[in-house]
Amino acid sequence: MNKMVMAVIPRDEAEMVLAALINGGHTATFLETKGGILRQSQYTLFIAVKEEDVESVCEIIEKNCKVDAELDEEELAKQELLDESNIGKLGCAIVFIWNLTRIENY
Repeated sequence: MNKMVMAVIPRDEAEMVLAALINGGHTATFLETKGGILRQSQYTLFIAVKEEDVESVCEIIEKNCKVDAELDEEELAKQELLDESNIGKLGCAIVFIWNLTRIENY
């Protein structure tokens, strides 16, 4: 069965995700959208895939929807917040997956 993967991704991360999807052999249709409390610009990607490719697409999105985060280690140490959980990458994608019962091309 075919699946539709819809991912809402911050605009500044979307190009990396799109490039990685294409390099992985997938295609995507996207819309520029705005939403959330701050009405920030985002891309909504629509990726139709076979059921066995869903995990691969999700892994590509997760891996490429991150930006390097620089943290002020001195400030974190002062506040006793310096530990492994505060070091790494930031990013966000909301992913929805549903069954496609029919696909038409006109």
